[in-house]
Amino acid sequence: MAEVVQVAKHENNGDVTTMDLTDQTKPVEAPAPVEGKPAKNGMQGFFHERPMARWVLLGLALAVLAGVAALWRYYDGRETTDDAQIDGRLAPVSTRVSGMVIKVLVDDNQAVEAGAPLMELDPKDYDVALQRARAEFADAQANAIAANVSVPLISTNSSSQLTSANAAMNAAQKDVESARARVQEAQANYTRTSADLKRVEQLVQKDEISRQQYDAGVSSNTAARATLDAAVSGVASAEGRAAQAAAQAAAAGTVPEQIRLVRARASAAYAQVEKYRASLAQAELNLQYTKVAAPVAGVVSKRSVEPGQVVQAGQPLFALVNLEDIYVTANFKETQLKKMRPGQRVRIHVDAYERDYQGTVDSLGGATGARFSLLPPENATGNYVKVVQRVPVRIRIDPGQDPKHILRPGMSVVSTVLVN
Repeated sequence: MAEVVQVAKHENNGDVTTMDLTDQTKPVEAPAPVEGKPAKNGMQGFFHERPMARWVLLGLALAVLAGVAALWRYYDGRETTDDAQIDGRLAPVSTRVSGMVIKVLVDDNQAVEAGAPLMELDPKDYDVALQRARAEFADAQANAIAANVSVPLISTNSSSQLTSANAAMNAAQKDVESARARVQEAQANYTRTSADLKRVEQLVQKDEISRQQYDAGVSSNTAARATLDAAVSGVASAEGRAAQAAAQAAAAGTVPEQIRLVRARASAAYAQVEKYRASLAQAELNLQYTKVAAPVAGVVSKRSVEPGQVVQAGQPLFALVNLEDIYVTANFKETQLKKMRPGQRVRIHVDAYERDYQGTVDSLGGATGARFSLLPPENATGNYVKVVQRVPVRIRIDPGQDPKHILRPGMSVVSTVLVN
């Protein structure tokens, strides 16, 4: 092989030394290892030459394991969903009476306090109805007073009539008894005179008495007969008067019923008073209902009324959003509810403001959202596909975190529940 001459220059303290290197034809052999020290290659040699690298790698591995364990513990104690939004109370406002709108005092997105006037209806028709109700009420009161006064008067008169009728009936009954006694007396006199007349007739036939005595006996008998007939007629007349008195007493016996009737009419008159009192109160309320006020404090939304419009009772006119009572509805997967309980702390991230709020789990929904849909799924058809359902969870925002009421129902949020 050709000889190769290499010149190497070594600079050492300014001196230059030139050496001629002649390549030998035989290959250069690796130096023999030192006896008692094996050769070290690859990673083993790397760690042998750098003993601290082993500890550095071990520290990195431990750090990675600690980080993985920390992340697992962090996410294992939290359940998060972005299927969440802010909810609130929306109070629909409508009129309780119909009429024409004359004033609308608020506009959309205007904040109002509870009891603030919102609109007015034309009150003329209801004012007239109120005056008519007052007149009817006054008339019913007068009728009730008259009926109440007539009760004692009629009761007294009817009681007097009943007493008089009973007394007359008793007197008539006694007259009948007296007439019957006179009949008996007349009958006895007639019987006696008849017997006397028969004896006189026998004596007159024997000429033992005078004709004058006989005529006197006939006259006495005739008079006794007339007295008997008059007594019998008196009995009939007395019985007639007694029957009339009994009829009057029977008629007067209905006095208690008549008194109850009068009292019932008085009660009906008082009932009419209460009826018209209620009508008067209703008329007053209807007049008050012509002014529509805010039932709660909130922000006016969905205004759908203008002056001059005729509205009906119950027709929605406004919607009030109560910003004092807002909460979060988070739809968690059913697989996330295993450790979730009311009272657990929640971090609420609002997308609109990139800000976090604190809250508490208030309650879990009574059913999944699919159960409340317009057409709930029917799994009994045989075409069943298992889908993870979501359950609405209500989260209460801690008070005092939204003093300016910048949160609005419908805003998207991310809810993280600390389940541990």
